[in-house]
Amino acid sequence: MVPALRRLRTAPRVIQALLDDAEAPAALLAEDGRVIQAGAGLRAFAGVDAGLPEPVRNELAEAVRQRAPVVFNSEWPIQNGVCPVTVRVTPTGIDRPAAVLRVVDLRPQLALEARLAQAQRLQSVGQLAAGVAHDFNNLLTAILGAADALAPLVPPSGQPDLLHIRAGAERGAGLVRQLLAFGRQQTLQPRVLDLNDAVREAAGLLRCMLGNRVGLTLHLEEPGRRVRIDPTQLNQVLMNLTVNARDAMPDGGAITVSTGRRLLLEAATEGNETVPPGRYAVVEVRDTGKGIPADVLPHIFEPFFTTRREAGGTGLGLSTVHGIVRQSGGFLSVESAPGDGTVFRISLPRHDAPAPSGVAEVTVSRTAPGRRLLLVEDEAPVRRLAARALARAGWEVIEAGSPEEALDADLQGVVQLVSDVMMPGMDGPALVREVRRKLPGVPALLVSGYADAERRQALQAEDIFFLAKPFSMAALVALVGTPADTGEHA
Repeated sequence: MVPALRRLRTAPRVIQALLDDAEAPAALLAEDGRVIQAGAGLRAFAGVDAGLPEPVRNELAEAVRQRAPVVFNSEWPIQNGVCPVTVRVTPTGIDRPAAVLRVVDLRPQLALEARLAQAQRLQSVGQLAAGVAHDFNNLLTAILGAADALAPLVPPSGQPDLLHIRAGAERGAGLVRQLLAFGRQQTLQPRVLDLNDAVREAAGLLRCMLGNRVGLTLHLEEPGRRVRIDPTQLNQVLMNLTVNARDAMPDGGAITVSTGRRLLLEAATEGNETVPPGRYAVVEVRDTGKGIPADVLPHIFEPFFTTRREAGGTGLGLSTVHGIVRQSGGFLSVESAPGDGTVFRISLPRHDAPAPSGVAEVTVSRTAPGRRLLLVEDEAPVRRLAARALARAGWEVIEAGSPEEALDADLQGVVQLVSDVMMPGMDGPALVREVRRKLPGVPALLVSGYADAERRQALQAEDIFFLAKPFSMAALVALVGTPADTGEHA
C-alpha cells in the first residue's frame, strides 16, 4: 500500500487528468476540508481554491470519522448566488488524501422535474376540462335552444333579456373551448395552408383590434411555407398574442409579425419544452413593450395566472395559445427582458406535400327519399328542443332517450340518424353500427359536448359526421337539411 501511495504522489498529472475527466466535478480533500487537488469541472463550477462550504466540511469530518461514504444535498455558492447540489464524500482510508469529493449540479434535474410537473398540471386541467365539457355543453345547448325557441314568443321589451341569455351561454361555451384548448383536448379541423397567406388574412382583423396607438408590421419570408393547422385556431393564436402585446404597451408602440423557417439538427430546449430535430415554419410576434419581469416569465403559460386580474384578465389567454400550438404539433417559446420588449416564437412542423385545391363542404347526404329521422339523446331538454326544430324543418322525428330505446323503435323508413356520442351503455358510434345493420348506409350525424381525439378519428373512419355542442338549433337543421321530396305532404 505504501509503495503504491508513493507512486500516486509522484504522479499528480495522472491524478489531475482523472479528476478533469470525471463525469461530475470532483476533487481530493484533506481531512480538514482543504482541497488538495481539484478537477477542471469543479474549478469551473465553483471556483474552488482553498476551502469548501461549511456544510461540506462538516459532513466530510463525519465521513472520515465513520470511514463510510456520505451523500447529502446542499447549496453551493456560485458566482450568481447558490446552486442546489448533491455532494458525495467517499473516504480513502488513508491520511492524505482523506476523501474524494464529487458534486452533482441539481439544476438540470430540477428543471426536468418542473417540466414534468407542468405537464402533469396540463394533463390534470385537460382531464378536468374534458370531464366538465360534456355535461356543461349539454346545458349550454339547452339554454341556447330555449332562447331561440322563445324568441318569436317574447315581446320586443323582453328581447334584450334573451340576448343577455344567449351572450352568457356563448361566453360559457368560449370558456369551455379555452379550457379544452389549454388541455389539448379541443376539437380541431386542421388543413394544409400557406402560412404567409394565413397571416395576411389575419392582419386586417388584428389592425382593427390594435387601434391607432399600436402599429402592426408584417415581415413575411418568401416563399411562404405550408403547415397543417386549424385556420380558425391559428387566427385565435395570433389574436391572443397581438392583444397581449397591445396591453403591454398602454402608451403605444409597435408589433411585428414575421414568418420564417428553422432547421434543427438536434433537439433544442426552449423554456419548459424540448423541440425535436426537424424542419419548422416559424411565426414570431414581437412588441416594443416594457418586457416581462424575470419572476413572472416562468408562469405566463400557467392556467389562470394573470398580472391583470383587476382589469378583468382571466389568465387563460396565453395558456390557450400554448394548448392550441401544442395540440397542432408545434412549440411555443418566449424571450423577454424588462425594457427590451417581448417576442413569442411559434414553431410549426412544415408540411411539404402539395396543398389541396379546395376545402370539401360538409353536408349530410341522404341515400333514399323520405322524411323519418331517428333522434337519440339522453338529455331530455336537448332532445325536446332538437326534435321541435327538426319537426319544423319537415322531419318526422322518432325520439329515443337511449341507444337501447332507439334499437327497439320502429325504424321502417328512417333515412337519417342524429345521436349524441356519450350516453350510458352503448355510445354513439356503436349505435350507428347497430342501426346500419338494419339500415345499410343510413347517413349519421353525431353530436357531443366533448369527444376526444381518438373517438373523432374513429368517426371519420366510419363516415360519420360530427357536430360539437353547444350548437344552435338553426345550425343543427342547416347541417341535417330538409327531408327529400317523396311526393307526400307533411
